[in-house]
Amino acid sequence: MSPRWIRGLVIASVVLNVFLAGAFAGSAVWLRNAKAGAGVSLESAGRQLPNQDRKAFRLALRQVRVESRQIILDGQQARQEAADLLLQQPVMDKAALSAALERARNADVTVRTRLEQAIVDFAASTSPENRSVLAQALLRHMERRATVAPKKSP
Repeated sequence: MSPRWIRGLVIASVVLNVFLAGAFAGSAVWLRNAKAGAGVSLESAGRQLPNQDRKAFRLALRQVRVESRQIILDGQQARQEAADLLLQQPVMDKAALSAALERARNADVTVRTRLEQAIVDFAASTSPENRSVLAQALLRHMERRATVAPKKSP
């Protein structure tokens, strides 16, 4: 082999090693953040419950989502309408945009209220140990929200 080939192979090897090192470091950071963020909301608290209770918890939340399907779709449609009003109309209709955003917000609040009520109903019918798991998850969620700096708007 000529020195030119060897030099090319060395450069390719260095580039490949830098790429692999970056991928390894990025994966490690991603895994660390995924583990740190696990179990910080009431919905994810169900993962900490015993198997039978975890299934009942998930079933209750799934049932709310199924029953709220049309409200979820209405909220998505309202957001799409708001985006269309912002992007596709030559003159913005402020009243129509506000109404679309209000419909989306009301749909979100309705679904969230239903989910929270399902969690309350589950907590009321479960053991003190399971309520403790849910309470700890709520505290972790509040602590995490308090430590996360608000994002700057563009």
